[in-house]
Amino acid sequence: MNILTIALRNARKKWVRTLLLLLVFTLGVVSIVALGFVSRVVGEGLEKKLVSYGANILVSPKSEKLTVSYGGFALGDMLFDVSYLDEASTVAKIDGIGLRQNISVIAPKLVVMDRVKDTAVAVVGVRFEQEKLLKGYWLVEQGEVPTRPEGLLVGSAAAAKLGLKLGDAVPLGKHSLVVAGILAPTGNEDDNVLLAHLATVQQATGRHGQANFVEVAALCSGCPIDDIVAQLATGLPGVEIKTLRNIVEQRMYSVHFVKRLILSVSLVILLTGCSMVGISMLSAVNERKKEIGILRSLGFSRQAVFSIFCAEAASIGLLAGVVGYVAGYAVSFRILAVLELAEGAVIAFEPLHLLATALVLALLTSLASLFPAWKAAAIEPSEALVTL
Repeated sequence: MNILTIALRNARKKWVRTLLLLLVFTLGVVSIVALGFVSRVVGEGLEKKLVSYGANILVSPKSEKLTVSYGGFALGDMLFDVSYLDEASTVAKIDGIGLRQNISVIAPKLVVMDRVKDTAVAVVGVRFEQEKLLKGYWLVEQGEVPTRPEGLLVGSAAAAKLGLKLGDAVPLGKHSLVVAGILAPTGNEDDNVLLAHLATVQQATGRHGQANFVEVAALCSGCPIDDIVAQLATGLPGVEIKTLRNIVEQRMYSVHFVKRLILSVSLVILLTGCSMVGISMLSAVNERKKEIGILRSLGFSRQAVFSIFCAEAASIGLLAGVVGYVAGYAVSFRILAVLELAEGAVIAFEPLHLLATALVLALLTSLASLFPAWKAAAIEPSEALVTL
């Protein structure tokens, strides 16, 4: 008879209490494991959803700006040596950085000024496929997002100011664009511009393959945004790269808040489970004083008695960890389905994590049983046998 067999026999002897304790602790482990898997998916999904509210990195050619005034009259800012980016080359270099997997959207743009009905207005050439990913808040009030090369999407304020309606023709160079959709008010610069296919604007203005700037939406949860910017600067020498810090910080705050909240709930559940183990083991010590006295009289040392109770608690933690991890893995899919996040979610079952979870829980339950085990080891054989 050894310490482990004694611990297992004690657990089997009081099987109802052991089963209830194991069930409660396993449910806690299931909750923690499921929340861990869900938090990982929710964090990634939340950041990807936040990407649809705009870019956080701006890539543009370097330019020199001079503020001009004369005789007390301000003439405004003047740009010298206005240059453009080569769209294909810039996009290819961004695609080639080591942290490309952390970039969600690459959206090049070409902005030109034109006159429509004798009113100056900006025409922005975009890749609508990328733009829709970058601006998930877009709502087309009339018509649809252009699919044909000559299609034009008009901001709400520009449509009202220029009196444009669906089907109206808008000249641009030697080309004629047709209003295919009108955006609902967005509250930003999109309300005041006309949006067209980038290739069409490039052809109409004679700027083939050129872009004024490229907006990049980077996912910041996997690495610091500074690392992405550094790699972009290395791959694009001579280009100005700006980080929209406030946008990055707001997004990361939202992602980290969700993860911290789930971590806090998990710690509360874990602390509650360990407390229940400690209370249960303390109750077992009070009930088994006679048994402890017999073991001590048979020659079991204080250390052996101490180890018996720790082994009993560790076996509960080990079994709860294995069963709880497997059940939590299965439950996480159901939680994601309820949250409508199951589509595209990838949750990998990792045996090493299973082993680590079981060992950590065995250690925690052992720690939770230290005081009851110490109290059991302090019982003298004569005291236990006389009182009982």
